[in-house]
Amino acid sequence: MCGIVGFVGQGNAKDILLSGLSRLEYRGYDSAGIALYSRPFTVVKAVGKLNELKKKIAASKECELPCSMGIGHTRWATHGKADEKNAHPHLSMHKEVVLVHNGIIENFADLKNFLQEKGYSFYSDTDTEVAVNLIEYFYLKEKDVLKALLAVQKELKGSYAFAIMFKDDANTLYAMRKDSPLVVGKGENGFYPASDVSAFLDYTKEFYKLENKEILSITENEIHIYNKNGEEVKRSSTVAELDSSMIHKGEYLHFMEKEIFEQPQAVKDTLLYACNQENNCFSYESFSMRERDFKEISRIRVIACGSAYHAGYVLKSVCERLARVPVQVELASEFRYNHPILETGELVISISQSGETADTLAAVREAKKLGAKTLSIVNVIGSAIAGESDFVFYTQAGPEIAVATTKAYSCQLVAGYIFSLLLAKAKGKINDTEVHSLKDELFLLPGKIQQCLSLDSETLPMAKKLKDDKNIFFLGRGLDWAVSMEGALKLKEISYIHCESYSSGELKHGTISLIEKNSPVIALISQEDLATKSISNIHEVKSRGAKCFAFTMENISVEENDFTQILIVPKTRPLFAGSLLVVPLQFLSYQVSLLKGLDPDKPRNLAKSVTVE
Repeated sequence: MCGIVGFVGQGNAKDILLSGLSRLEYRGYDSAGIALYSRPFTVVKAVGKLNELKKKIAASKECELPCSMGIGHTRWATHGKADEKNAHPHLSMHKEVVLVHNGIIENFADLKNFLQEKGYSFYSDTDTEVAVNLIEYFYLKEKDVLKALLAVQKELKGSYAFAIMFKDDANTLYAMRKDSPLVVGKGENGFYPASDVSAFLDYTKEFYKLENKEILSITENEIHIYNKNGEEVKRSSTVAELDSSMIHKGEYLHFMEKEIFEQPQAVKDTLLYACNQENNCFSYESFSMRERDFKEISRIRVIACGSAYHAGYVLKSVCERLARVPVQVELASEFRYNHPILETGELVISISQSGETADTLAAVREAKKLGAKTLSIVNVIGSAIAGESDFVFYTQAGPEIAVATTKAYSCQLVAGYIFSLLLAKAKGKINDTEVHSLKDELFLLPGKIQQCLSLDSETLPMAKKLKDDKNIFFLGRGLDWAVSMEGALKLKEISYIHCESYSSGELKHGTISLIEKNSPVIALISQEDLATKSISNIHEVKSRGAKCFAFTMENISVEENDFTQILIVPKTRPLFAGSLLVVPLQFLSYQVSLLKGLDPDKPRNLAKSVTVE
């Protein structure tokens, strides 16, 4: 993994590929490369940032030649370390085929042994080189590209998206996928296969989505799609609702900063998406469900990863309080391997920004295999998780480029609030008056989030106090604990400081042994009914020398003497406090990252969309 781009048509393939790769940088990578069609292929690869690749291309005489077809790739190392030999594109042994790959071939070792018995040798440590040689083997055997690719599909286990060129075909670019996303843009001057639409938005908004186990053949003017049986299928194109301006930083220094400031609008758009335009009430249909579907829910299982997992814990708190329906939250990466037991009437909710998260997609498939109904909360229309779920809710965050999620997480929270409210209404747990009151409070959130955007001046002094710490503790009770998990993750992933979130009540059961003089502790205190207990826990750590910081709400009374600094967000319903507390937590993480001289948009070793398990 992590990003694929290609081009065939009228134009300078080299420049188009580099433009596409720059649009895919947000996905994370440690090396990059391109292959241009020529006889032999021109392949240029480099370790490090895209600028290193550009330098090598500028120094290459072969890259100066006109070329109208090529493929490119940004790689996060999965098989083999991050070096030039393992970077993509990969050439087959006889140089008949070159390809780029996103995914993981699970049976690559067996296939490698098979190919070695056939006389193949290998220069890299990657599963991708095995794949390109397997394609060459079947191509030389079948003497037909489509037959070769169909044969390869039957042999591969795991996930893959390939963009492929054959030496004998100067005009056609091929692609195929299984469990790894691939789309192809259709422009006036050619076609653009890529991992996602952002790669070609500067050239076109029209695209086709390749489905699982489909094979793509494109020339300058034609597109052909074949199913796993080799039969051509007709496919209508889609027009992306995005435009290129949405994936530029504009006046902001970083995408993360831009996306923090976009949260009021993103939350408002998500609220409006859930409303019935006729009566301005939240609608069951926004979740692709009927009232009857909600009434049939007896239990809920949330499956997600990372920040989406934390959003799931907020959904659990809100849903159990409002609807009195039990909710269990599980890591998607663990769900399948825990031999899950799903009861009749249990709804499985998957949460994923990209809708392509491999672990979550696999968990959805497992849930469906066990007979459960599935609801996905995703941000990308037409994504794999949405397509395989019974019901879907689309958050309206728009494209999110920074690796560390901000606005997408905020929209996931709102989706959870709305779902919980609708479930409580369907179950008769709240009356119409309370439904309208909760809805009105939710529609005040965008304005209150806007107020929170002025807190960046207050988080900066805190960031300066924390930037040199090696360990930071986050504490909270109930819903505050759920939000503190997100605060800890945000800070650790872009500042590289070890941060952990603990339930305040668990301190005395072991964690307090880690507290020593000047240990930084960040406490979230927004739940009025739990505030006294939370403050009592602060006294415990303060008595052991901790320096304490508070994130709280206007209506909560805290003593200044207990804290090094207190940060206050506007008052809202305690159920919705996470939407306000998370904004200054995001600012804090962003500022610590900058103070340490790091790039908050592209933290090391992380990918935006984790499309491999």
